[in-house]
Amino acid sequence: MVEFIIAGLGNPGERYDQTRHNAGFWTVDELASRRGIKVKKLKFHGVYATDGNLLLLKPQTFMNLSGQSVRDACAFYKIPPERLIVIYDDVSLPPGKIRLRPTGSDGGHNGIKDILYHIQTDSFPRVKIGVGPPPPEVPLADWVTGILPQPDRKPILDAVPRAADAAEWILRHGIEAAMNRFNGDNAI
Repeated sequence: MVEFIIAGLGNPGERYDQTRHNAGFWTVDELASRRGIKVKKLKFHGVYATDGNLLLLKPQTFMNLSGQSVRDACAFYKIPPERLIVIYDDVSLPPGKIRLRPTGSDGGHNGIKDILYHIQTDSFPRVKIGVGPPPPEVPLADWVTGILPQPDRKPILDAVPRAADAAEWILRHGIEAAMNRFNGDNAI
């Protein structure tokens, strides 16, 4: 029986495969690969896979409507918010930096904003993957949905396995222990 959900946020379709906004999708794919499973079953307005008591979810509603998918999966399995982990891109962090948080606002991220609206709480652990801020002349939406350029590609892709490690650490040891291990200057 599913007891935990890890939802990686992104946008479906080939057009968005290599964009900053898909960092959450890449991390869910990394977690699935480690378990030898494929995230391809259709339900909850998304694609998912299960491994024991864990459900890996990639909402297919496009980023701004991610909350529908997350809400449906949590409701179906009766998962409380503290057993939901959401992984997503963050423009306020430098490319490749990860940051864990136990709660918080949407920080201007529309996918998180929609999740907050649909599950009516901010009390769920998050793993944020830094994708860096846009230059002043580039609109935010164009930045996060634009193809990842070479200079940012390596640090962001290198962060994906660390984000997966962090999510697994949350599952095993809880958010506070994971924050102690992965946040800050001495983070691994």
